[in-house]
Amino acid sequence: MSFTAIELIQTKRDGDELSPEAIKWLVHGYTEGTIPDYQMSAMAMAIFFSGMTPGELAVWTEAMLHSGEVMDFSMIAKPKIDKHSTGGVGDKISIPLVPLVACCGVAIPMISGRGLGHTGGTLDKLETITGFKTSLDPYTFRRILQEHGLVLAGQSHTIVPADRKLYALRDASGTVPSIPLIASSIMSKKLAEGLDGLLLDVKVGSGAFMKDLDHARQLARTMVGIGASHKVETVAYITRMDQPLGAEIGNANEIAESIDVLRGEGPSDVTELTMIFAEAMLEMGGIDGGRERLEEAIESGAALAKFREAAIAHGGDPASIDDPSLLPRAPLVDTVTAPRDGYVTRCDALVIGVTATRLGAGRELKKDKIDPGVGITVMGKVGSKVKEGDPLARVRFADSERWESHRELLESAWVIEDSPITASPLVVERIDRNAI
Repeated sequence: MSFTAIELIQTKRDGDELSPEAIKWLVHGYTEGTIPDYQMSAMAMAIFFSGMTPGELAVWTEAMLHSGEVMDFSMIAKPKIDKHSTGGVGDKISIPLVPLVACCGVAIPMISGRGLGHTGGTLDKLETITGFKTSLDPYTFRRILQEHGLVLAGQSHTIVPADRKLYALRDASGTVPSIPLIASSIMSKKLAEGLDGLLLDVKVGSGAFMKDLDHARQLARTMVGIGASHKVETVAYITRMDQPLGAEIGNANEIAESIDVLRGEGPSDVTELTMIFAEAMLEMGGIDGGRERLEEAIESGAALAKFREAAIAHGGDPASIDDPSLLPRAPLVDTVTAPRDGYVTRCDALVIGVTATRLGAGRELKKDKIDPGVGITVMGKVGSKVKEGDPLARVRFADSERWESHRELLESAWVIEDSPITASPLVVERIDRNAI
């Protein structure tokens, strides 16, 4: 059949269903470059507003998956389990999680992404380590996984190239929080890895793309269903993202905090979520020992050593892992302070993430370059008792004018009241194939 991009955009804009042939033609054309960014951007916006039927989503995901190479890791005897987060503010969980689980006997072929909107990206964070290469050809990807039991990389030109292009386009076109586009993006990458199991962290709250629990459940169930249809055991956790995870936001900041976790010195929320996910991944891989085994890996230094080993395998200089003070730091520092005595009842993840992005820690345009040393350290978390003038956050930046224009925005992230409240539990619920 013959198609034109404008006709398909109009079809989806009007809420009608695209045929399987049309979807395959569209994804193939965009991958090959015959459909330009501006038309795919229009299609992404049409999908954002009109959604996709389950049939459309299945074909779309399959077309994305087969736009490039599907990797074969059958030569690796270890269970192959991966994890993916839908994105949040201060969400650096993958960085300590991967070496921790890998040193307990699971192989992790992680394909990660860059920052989307106000959320940070694992690749951007890892690249603050001097020399760390996240762009790997399939041969190198397989070799590192086979030799070290883990790999932390982005999509190569041959692995789901359709998503590699669309991922950046969504970031720059305001279409990130679309359930079909999120689900197909994540699952096409993960299914290309030849996994035995997949753990998903679906964020919900002000700093997440899913703002309410109903949409988070819908996304989680959609992805668990896609995994089940491809015979990959998939488990999703819905977790809170109303305030940032940990204290650090920004690329180098979050690497430093990840190292703290691997040293057994990380903040309680990041450490606990890392351990919950690590236990689940060991369980999916059929590996005994659970929490006790994981705690031993941290206490013995094995988990940190595995991260150092991974950095070297990716071409990185481990000096900044040994001494995180060597990581990039923006030259200017300022502090946001409490305007009154009381208790922090709100620490808005979205406002903090947006501010960090606008100061240079993320991208507002597809072509923007990230400043790895820009970051925000949060001291005033929900439940904290503060006095007037106490620091709520420390900000590192490179452009004074830009900071002054966003100071008021960042200050609005906190609400301080007379009575304390308790922060909501991090984990809302777990969803597996029995729950869909």
